[in-house]
Amino acid sequence: MRLSLLDRSRTRAGHPEREGLTGSVERAVNAERLGYDRFWVAEHHAVPGIASGSPAVLLAAIGAHTESIRIGSGGVMLPNHQPLVVAEQFLMLDALFPGRVDLGVGRSLGFTAAVRRALRHELDAADTFEDDLDELRHLLTGEADVTAHPVAAADVPLFVLATGRGMEIAARLGLPVVIGGPILTKDAGREVIEAYRRSFRPSKQAADPHVTISLDVTVADDDATARELALPEAWAMARSRQTGEFPPLEPVDAIRAQPWTSQVRQRVESALDTAVAGSPTTVRRQLDELVARTGADELMASTSTYDREALLASDAALRDLVG
Repeated sequence: MRLSLLDRSRTRAGHPEREGLTGSVERAVNAERLGYDRFWVAEHHAVPGIASGSPAVLLAAIGAHTESIRIGSGGVMLPNHQPLVVAEQFLMLDALFPGRVDLGVGRSLGFTAAVRRALRHELDAADTFEDDLDELRHLLTGEADVTAHPVAAADVPLFVLATGRGMEIAARLGLPVVIGGPILTKDAGREVIEAYRRSFRPSKQAADPHVTISLDVTVADDDATARELALPEAWAMARSRQTGEFPPLEPVDAIRAQPWTSQVRQRVESALDTAVAGSPTTVRRQLDELVARTGADELMASTSTYDREALLASDAALRDLVG
């Protein structure tokens, strides 16, 4: 099974936000050294906990500091962009780093109402994702009404970050999918994936269905340590549901010192209980069960921790497990 990383350029309390970006570059260099297959970055707008709002810009920096690892977006949010502009950006990246660039696209409209307004999104606007995606793939292959430049020597692989209707669209257009979130741990996740495989139509981009599962995976010497490393991300997620704002990662000691409402405690504990986090033995067992249930072709770990050194160590331990 292929093994990749999705880095969200997480910011950290008490540190300049730019370190979220330089940390992504450093992690990509380390991932290449460890032998990971891909390194993808995210697009989030006006989110205090995430520094990356422009995957193409960050990928240019990562590509310049690496030599062989595939680099890509997880993903470009297509409703925020014109397909031609996205095609031009990623064809340019492919020209600079030939044969190494992936384009993953999603359909998120923004984290809050204020962000959606800033992005000029109306909730009652028509959903054009399928048409835009179809236009994008033809721009990438040179089959659109206009020609996007620079013209690529080979096709840039196109992936869909999807659940529900997005999976149906990907199957209809013959595109690989990336699926993540709590649905992976439920029977519904298996059913959605099986439906995608059954209805997949071969295309120029992919002859066969391809499923990448994306989730946080934290590996440490023992289960208790891994659970502590996973706590800052679980805390940030729980706080975001309470405040409507996704915050920077905080150190474990600072989190433990704060008052926890019963609701926040329940959400944090639930997130930690369902996380793939533990010793190498524990994580290997959890991953084996997940792959057996989903039949995944690729695992993309989206792990975040406050401790950067522990994050790099977890990446190394995961590579050893899956390698």
